[in-house]
Amino acid sequence: MSAAPVSKVQAVVRPKLQRASGIGRIGVAGGAVGTRLAKLWQQECCKIRIPRSHGHGMEAALINTSGGITGGDSLEWSATASGQAHLTATTPACEKVYRSDGADAHVAVTLRVEDTAVLNWLPQETILFEGARLNRRIEADLSADARLALLEAVVIGRSAMGERAPGAALRDQWRIRRNGKLIHAEATDLGANDTRRDARGLLAGNTAFATLVYLAPDAEKRLEMLRSLMPNSHGTAASASPGRLVVRFLAENGLALRRQIVPTIETVLGPSGLPRIWHI
Repeated sequence: MSAAPVSKVQAVVRPKLQRASGIGRIGVAGGAVGTRLAKLWQQECCKIRIPRSHGHGMEAALINTSGGITGGDSLEWSATASGQAHLTATTPACEKVYRSDGADAHVAVTLRVEDTAVLNWLPQETILFEGARLNRRIEADLSADARLALLEAVVIGRSAMGERAPGAALRDQWRIRRNGKLIHAEATDLGANDTRRDARGLLAGNTAFATLVYLAPDAEKRLEMLRSLMPNSHGTAASASPGRLVVRFLAENGLALRRQIVPTIETVLGPSGLPRIWHI
């Protein structure tokens, strides 16, 4: 009697896909002669370019040369301003987060503002495509008299293409400290295929949102100026406490969101507060 044939099981090994990683760090110092570059570090896909400026401050363009991020990618950005420096960090285009094969894309941002320096963190929007998974963490440390403007805007899918990207996921953590004391924290957890996303208490059917936090000794004085804009912008709300102004935006698409953000930045930071690269 012959034995039954033994079936052969072939193991399928998935190839390890190439992932993007990069580190970009910039440090500036300032005095009576203006803002000067003190430190610049660029590694792999993270590049930093400094357009020519004729003003007192410096503008830095943060570039991800990989063209976007996806699951398993890792980017680290760091910006430091000291003395009387004035630095605006932005991006030349929207950051795009593409479909993941299961792993999160990680972005870490570290900001440090010393002495009486000014740091404006104003990247353009982050676009989440269907299946995207983004895990981002922002840490900021300020001295007693430093000023920080921190903006992050998110667009879910491309409305012009009929995309709503219900499978996109975002985990976003912010921690801001002044003199070592925690003064502001944000926690956003947007789950993939979360049926609560369109609830009135969350996105209410909208696909674009943003938060602007402005920290300065006189930040709360900007609140009254902002209120003059709000009758024309139903998706904007602001609150203030001593030394802190928080503005939240909600819009049906990316274009509507930007139309809310631009006048807000110009009101809070002045006409020259909007990054020049945003005009291109």
